[in-house]
Formats: sequence, structure tokens, C-alpha cells
Amino acid sequence: MNKEGLVLNIEKLDCHYGHIHVLQDINLKVHRGEIVALIGANGAGKTTLMRTISGLKEQNKGEIIFKENIDITDTSPEKRVKLGIAQVPEGRELFKSLTVEDNLMLGAFTRNNKDEIKKDLDFVYEKFPILYEKRGLISGNLSGGQQQMLAIGRALMSKPDLLLMDEPSMGLAPVIVEEIFAFIEELKKLHMTVFLVEQNSYFALTISNRAYVLENGEIVLSGNSEDLLKDPRVKEAYLGM
Repeated sequence: MNKEGLVLNIEKLDCHYGHIHVLQDINLKVHRGEIVALIGANGAGKTTLMRTISGLKEQNKGEIIFKENIDITDTSPEKRVKLGIAQVPEGRELFKSLTVEDNLMLGAFTRNNKDEIKKDLDFVYEKFPILYEKRGLISGNLSGGQQQMLAIGRALMSKPDLLLMDEPSMGLAPVIVEEIFAFIEELKKLHMTVFLVEQNSYFALTISNRAYVLENGEIVLSGNSEDLLKDPRVKEAYLGM
């Protein structure tokens, strides 16, 4: 198997919660510069897979290889961040007693080049002007949409090789969802490597290069997103067509 250009390679991964078999024999790949989507119903195991990749949930079997040859199967979440994995978690998980800018700077805690950090901070503020306007405010006082923008910005401040995005549009007003989706479109143009879990299956398949369909903890379909958009099984189950 040619592993050149692989940022993430998951093989034969199993995950349990007690006696419940949540993920079964997961095989999944993400190549450099592509957006890969994971779609599925609530309870299918999508967030568990995200947490396993970031190291917050221990797998029971299988291996996770990062950047072609780094085995991170038993690596701590902190070390995975240092290696280049950043997550925009479901629920955002901000430091709500800290300011907007403090949250963003915490995202860069593994970095030392102040000029590069400033450059990326300016990039976040350029893309999310409301964060610049509110940079000195306590982040817990932001609206839900603004907090989601902050969570995305914080993840980007680590300059990740792999960005994990878990349900970025969940619970947001339609106008904010459009803004978040437009930003992900921009990440695609910048050739950032993204693994995306998104409840809006149509958008996920429209924005991504490839996608996997997860049902009851198992991957039942995978392929080019354009092809999956036309697949009658996907259309009926996830697109309401």
C-alpha cells in the first residue's frame, strides 16, 4: 500500500464503552491537502472516532498512524497536539473565563516563533472580524456562533497538519452556519488537511474531496464525495431525496 502523502491512516480500529462496541474495524485515510467528511446518523459513533483520533478516547484494537510513519496509537492528547493535530470539538470547550485573545493565544502554546504566531492571529481576525472587535472581552459572553468561530480560530493557531472539526454547524443560526461553511470553503482553497464530521450531510459532501458513511459503528460506504452525493442509498438516508 502506498502511504505517501498520508496525514492520517487508521487501520482495524475498534472502540468500546464498557460492553458496548461503539466502533468496529474502522479503516480510514486522509491525504495531505484534502477535506475528508464523515457522515452518519446521531449515535453512529462519529464523535467517538474524533475523540479517538485526538487521544481523548482509548481504542481497544487497531492503530493510528500520523504523517505517514508516526504511530500515535498510544500517544497522549497533549503530544498529538504538539505533533500537529488540532480539534474543534463538539461543544467548543473554550476557556470561558478568559478573553477572546487569550483563548486564541492558548491555541499557539506549542509554538515559539512570535512573528508567525502574530501572522496567524491576524489571519484569524481577518476571517472572523467579530473576534477582533471582541478580542478583549470574556469569551463566555460571546454568542454561540461567535464561540464557534473562536473555537475554530483557536485550533488554527496551533498551525495544525490535521484539523479535526466535529459538528461545526450544530446549534447555530442559519446566517452563522453560512459564514462557518464559507470559511471551510476557504480552508479547502488553502489546501488545509481537514477531517470533518458534520450533521449537514449535503454540505459535508459538497465541500469534501472524499467521504465515509458510518452506521452503527461501522463504515458502510466510502468514496469520492461527488459520487456519494449521487448514490441512492446516501440520498435516501442522509439527503432527504
